Amino acid sequence: MAGKSDAEAKKGGRGKPKSSKSVSRSSKAGLQFPVGRIARFLKAGKYAQRVGGGTPVCLAAVLEYLAAEVLELAGNAARDNKKTRIIPRHIQLAVRNDEELSKLLGSVTIANGGVLPNIHSTLLPKKVGKDKGEIGSASQEF
Repeated sequence: MAGKSDAEAKKGGRGKPKSSKSVSRSSKAGLQFPVGRIARFLKAGKYAQRVGGGTPVCLAAVLEYLAAEVLELAGNAARDNKKTRIIPRHIQLAVRNDEELSKLLGSVTIANGGVLPNIHSTLLPKKVGKDKGEIGSASQEF
């Protein structure tokens, strides 16, 4: 090969070298969620004719942030209940006790999540003035 050195001949000349390792778009963006899979879903879903290059990266980052937020709060709820495994009940408690997540997931039903412990104030016993040092409620007196 006249004009090319040995190093250029092995590389192939144009473009990137063939022996280079492929790097995922998720690792390029520093994310755990799959950018390529989200791009494929966006294209297959026909949400638009074309999908930009940064769109799946941004969507993956948002989804990863939301998942991390819910898992952190659910982990705290599990630790409060002295458990090491997160169950749907912990996710329900985490979501419903956080104002913004509760608004976001307001119309979502979490299977086996249960409800928040809540007793309406009208059902609670009345507070009676303790002028005589009474024990028990006023309804017990004759």
